[in-house]
This record gives sequence, structure tokens and C-alpha cells, in this order.
Amino acid sequence: MTLEATETLPNKFEAPRINASEPLKWISLGWQDFTAKPGSSLFAGFIVFMLSAVIVAGLYFWRLDYFLLPALSAFVIAGPLFATGLYLKSKNLQEGKSTTFAQMVFIKPASGGQVVFVGVLLSLLALLWMRSAVLIYAVFFGLRPFPGGDQIIPILFTTPTGWFMLGTGTIVGALFASFAFAISVFSLPMLLDRKTDAFTAMGKSMATAWKNKAAMLLWGALVTLFIGFGFATFFVGLIVTYPVIAHASWRAYASTFGDE
Repeated sequence: MTLEATETLPNKFEAPRINASEPLKWISLGWQDFTAKPGSSLFAGFIVFMLSAVIVAGLYFWRLDYFLLPALSAFVIAGPLFATGLYLKSKNLQEGKSTTFAQMVFIKPASGGQVVFVGVLLSLLALLWMRSAVLIYAVFFGLRPFPGGDQIIPILFTTPTGWFMLGTGTIVGALFASFAFAISVFSLPMLLDRKTDAFTAMGKSMATAWKNKAAMLLWGALVTLFIGFGFATFFVGLIVTYPVIAHASWRAYASTFGDE
């Protein structure tokens, strides 16, 4: 006699379908959350602005300006980690609750310490990318001192070696950023909202990003545009763009997984 399976196990990483234009709606909802009692969101954005300015000033002061471009790229990788307080504000707004700044700082995620695991992983990815950038420089220019920010820019954009280095660095950085984006885009809001483990949250996030490539490419482009504007304004723009993206990220999670 043979036994046949009559039941199938549920797929814990089953991914929902997202309309390709949905990220535009997320941005609109994120802006609404930002403008609803904007004081706390602006203060959070101001903290990000100050931290960014201090880090860049420190790199120049300690003559570590060769880390500047990798550090800016690493911000995109680790940036979602610092947005959990803004996620909480959006969550409470959606539920008709108010949020104090103290609640945004002293967050109690439903998953407990699981969010720390994702945070450590994102931080390690950011550090690994910064180290990889130094190795890429060594491959193209050898073991010689960094010429300084005022000299490296012309080299990157006016010499064949600079072009190849810039292209290689862009590709490698994009791979780091894409992986970090895929595992964190939905996992961090999920860990704030649900009692689940980090691996399940990251697995669901990655599966959803992979299944909805068109929507995720648009969402990634919008995030890059908003953060890039913040960089282009010497980080001042981050006071607004960072909170808007954070609020929109919560709306992305809520509209994608809210019915589960």
C-alpha cells in the first residue's frame, strides 16, 4: 500500500501581486502622512540631515574623503533602518491614533528584537560595500594614496581608467543596493507591525520584490530620485525627502500586506 499526500504545505513566502504604477500612490500617501502634524517628521528629517552633515565633515577632517562616494551609497543601503519611527507615525495615522516623538524614538516593534537582526545585516552590507569600493580603487589605480576629492572627480570623468572604475563601482554598488532593497523594502515595516521572525520577513520581502519587478524598479527609482535630491542640496533636502520616503515605505507595506 502506498500513501499519497492529500495536503500541501502553505508557502510562507508566497508573494502578492502589485500594480506597476502603485508606487506613485505610495508617494502620494507618504506626502499626506508627512503633512499630517509635520513637526515630528520634520524633526526626524532634521536629525538625518545633521547626521549626514557631521559624517561628511568628519570624513574630510580625518582625511578619509575617499570614503565619501561609498558612504553616500551606503546611506541608501542602511537608510531604511532609521525610518522605523516614521513607519510608526504612518501606522498610527492609518489607525486614527496620534503619535508622540517619544514613541517614535522608543519604539516597541511587535517582533521584538528581530528588527535588530535586519539592522545589523544592513549595516554589515553597507560596511562591506565601502570596503569593496576601496578595493575597486586599488584595482584600477594601484596602492597609491587617494589624490583627494578635488582631484579624483576630473580623473573619474575625463580618463578611460576613471570611466572603467566608475562603471565597475556603479555595477557593484547597484548589486549591494538591490539586495539590501529587496530584503528590507517590506521586512522592516513588517517587523514593526507583526510578531514574526527576521528570516520570514526578509524572505517575504525578497519574494515580493522579485515577483513585482516593474513596480519595484519604479519604487527604487523614486527612492533614488528623492534621496539624490537630498544629496544634491547638501543634505538639506533630506529634511523633507527622507520622511516622505519613509512614510511612503510604510504605505507600500500596508497596501501590499494589509489584507493578510
